Amino acid sequence: GLGSTGTTGAFGTGLGSTGTSAFGGFGGGSAFGTTGASTFGAPSGTGAGFFGSVAPVQNVQQQEEANLANVAMAVSLPQIYGDERDAIIAKWNQLQAYWGTGKGFYASNGVVDFKPENHFCRFKALGYHLIPKGSNELGQVALVLARKEEEVTAAQQQVVDTLHRILGSKPTLSVCVEGIKPLPEDRTEIVIYILERPAQGPAKRVSANDLFNFLNQPSQKGQITSQLSVESMLPKVGWTEEQLKEYLDKPPAGIDPLLWLQAKLDNPDPEKYIPVPMIGFKELQRRLKHQAEQTKLYQQRLDVICSDIVHLQTQHSTMLSKLEDYKRKDLELGHRLLKVVVKQEIYRKMGFAIQVEEETLKVQLEQLQGELNHPTQFKGRLNELMSQMRMQHQMTSGQTDATYQMDLETQAEIKLILKQQQEGLQHLIEIIKEDVTDLQLIEQGIAKSHLK
Repeated sequence: GLGSTGTTGAFGTGLGSTGTSAFGGFGGGSAFGTTGASTFGAPSGTGAGFFGSVAPVQNVQQQEEANLANVAMAVSLPQIYGDERDAIIAKWNQLQAYWGTGKGFYASNGVVDFKPENHFCRFKALGYHLIPKGSNELGQVALVLARKEEEVTAAQQQVVDTLHRILGSKPTLSVCVEGIKPLPEDRTEIVIYILERPAQGPAKRVSANDLFNFLNQPSQKGQITSQLSVESMLPKVGWTEEQLKEYLDKPPAGIDPLLWLQAKLDNPDPEKYIPVPMIGFKELQRRLKHQAEQTKLYQQRLDVICSDIVHLQTQHSTMLSKLEDYKRKDLELGHRLLKVVVKQEIYRKMGFAIQVEEETLKVQLEQLQGELNHPTQFKGRLNELMSQMRMQHQMTSGQTDATYQMDLETQAEIKLILKQQQEGLQHLIEIIKEDVTDLQLIEQGIAKSHLK
């Protein structure tokens, strides 16, 4: 899928291969890197060219031209018997070339292998891939292990220790795991980087190309292949503008230049994607598996997000209920405090004449009471509303509206009001019980004083 780091098919091994400078070791005298780079950034001597080529560029081009000439001869005019049988063999070779598999004879001692990458194969298409992004300074290298994700995760420390031994068990080097991701067919990608802590100076990461060049040497590659079941590795570095331009200007092997040009024109986002060939059913199946695996990861992440949202909603509901409870308690405490203040003021003012401020407050309260009781003011309007409600009730008492339904918010409000009233009644009952107990104690005290 988009963003996958698979290394099979026509598009894979070359992604992210960039030039590397000479590197003399990770803080010591041992040669840890290589000292050269091929034309398109692949380390010299490692056999990891831009698209997996091993020979130098000129030799590769000569081999491709010779192979193309042999394939063309096999599908058009093979020279084997010199009669009509050559035409039958040519048709059979054409069928194999279209299918992309098999062997074709073009001479008595000449045989070519028909692969999906040949120019005559019909089972090919063009898709799009994310442009590789990354920095050589980050030092990240992706290793594809032929093991399940659970096994790699469980044995992560063992993998780190093995890599550290392969690096020479130097105390100044630390192997760090950046991430672990499952791949199709029970494969796992693990991204690592090496942190170098010199005796003096700050710690720094070893560049991705230097680490890749060292691990890709025959000795080290054999060790990580046998001990860690590593199938492939790739430095996670991006392309330069020159590399991207050269890739886009030259169609891949077996792709018609017009189709390649049309794929570039149909690119939905040239800043993010590049066209890539999908040649043969295996490559198409590989992309489908990667997309399915990536979709699975997205779904797992969505499930985690949904679980977090549900948890937050539960906490929100709990907080709202607590807030309502605290509001009710605050109102009750306010009423109790008001009662205490009233009693305190009564005891404090006992025996004193009414002051001017109290007289003014009394007049204001009487005015408010008079406005409330005035027939044309609030009380009159309230009585009018009550009478209208009684008339409406009488008119609809003989009819029942079966279609009436109460919404959930109204039901919740009614439940809350009834709950508050019930709690208020319980609180009032407790106060009455306490008052009755106090009265009984007072009566008992009075009775004892009379007896004395």
